[in-house]
Amino acid sequence: MKENSVTDIYSLALHIPPFAPTDSVNDVATQLMQTEYEAVLSVPIVQDGIPVGVITRFQLNNIFMKNFGRELFGRKPVAEFMAKSFLAVDVRTSVAEAANYISAKIRSPLSEDFVITEQGQYLGLGSVLALLGAMERQVAKNASELSSAYRELKSSQAQLVQSEKMASLGQMVAGVAHEINTPLGYVKNNVEIVQEFVVQLRQMHTSHKELVDVILSPDSNDIAIAEKLAELDDLQNMIEPDILFEDMSAIFNDTNYGLEQINELVLGLKNFSRLDQAMTDSVSINECIHSSLLIAKTNLKNRIDVIKQLGDIPKIACAPSQINQVLLNLFTNASQAIEGEGKILVKTWADEHNVYISVQDTGKGMPPEVVAKIFDPFFTTKPVGEGTGLGLSISFQIIEQHGGRIRVASEVGRGTRFGISLPRQRQAVKTTQAVLAEA
Repeated sequence: MKENSVTDIYSLALHIPPFAPTDSVNDVATQLMQTEYEAVLSVPIVQDGIPVGVITRFQLNNIFMKNFGRELFGRKPVAEFMAKSFLAVDVRTSVAEAANYISAKIRSPLSEDFVITEQGQYLGLGSVLALLGAMERQVAKNASELSSAYRELKSSQAQLVQSEKMASLGQMVAGVAHEINTPLGYVKNNVEIVQEFVVQLRQMHTSHKELVDVILSPDSNDIAIAEKLAELDDLQNMIEPDILFEDMSAIFNDTNYGLEQINELVLGLKNFSRLDQAMTDSVSINECIHSSLLIAKTNLKNRIDVIKQLGDIPKIACAPSQINQVLLNLFTNASQAIEGEGKILVKTWADEHNVYISVQDTGKGMPPEVVAKIFDPFFTTKPVGEGTGLGLSISFQIIEQHGGRIRVASEVGRGTRFGISLPRQRQAVKTTQAVLAEA
């Protein structure tokens, strides 16, 4: 019998010779004392290759414990005492199926083994204890495989979350680049204009220096001084220094504004994409909304009016980049649901237990059958190649890992509203820092 790797019932079979129905009880009892029968609880009775019953050690003991049992019953055929109802398993039966069958049929206390057959013919005897041992090893193996699969699943899940996040960022990169290029363009133009002003100022400086040199020269005369004064006056009339300095002041203001816009975009992108290794205390959800709207700006501006009704809400403990990811996904979906012009209403408020976020759009809405599947992994209504179907599924998971809830209500032709609640207190968060880091 194979102990290390049990893959089928045949590997459990004890190939012991069966007894015939005509064999005497004494012969059966004598044979059971032999080494090859020591491990079995019962022996099969076979006629013409087909099992017709079994007799157990317990039954034989009962026979010989009676007064004059050996003398009265020992010579009688074993067929008179065998159990005609017995446990039989076809060799093609899986170990798990055999175990289920034996568990359902076995009697207590354990007193018999099971017969293994092939198309009704006797093949061998299976030990119930060996079967249970095989199942125990199989369960241990399955548990190990499940544990390994679970670890791989968690790793894959973390990769999917990050991939979806990078996909969301990838969709925004072109827009952010455009947003940066706009202020960068007029900053560059302003620098070029200032360079021209510098050339003019250098000319004036040179003209003033030449005038001073003429005045201080020993060979100077009134005519030379008058000529230099005339040149300087013509240059000042052409350049108009007062207007030039006013223009330069306006240009510097515009340049500073453009640089602030670039800085805001870069900082917003940095804050959005950073990887949190643990929850951060005192995070403002309103700031997360501003950051996410900044990244989604290209998809929204000139077409969608964003109305913000952000309440005076407390800061909470959360992983901000994950909340940003959820918000960006909601804003992106809302903008894609709006055909042409529309509005997105973003609201926040709080009670004594939770902070709430509402994102409502005036888009085309969704029918009930789509709403029912909206948080399912890989479900998407977008054309092939335009959506992974993971955005809302991961958003749902992130919010649940923060101990919160996310719900959706939608009506075709009127729009969609997502509602999020997040706990105010850290102890309300269900998951550990490690789980959040993986997500």
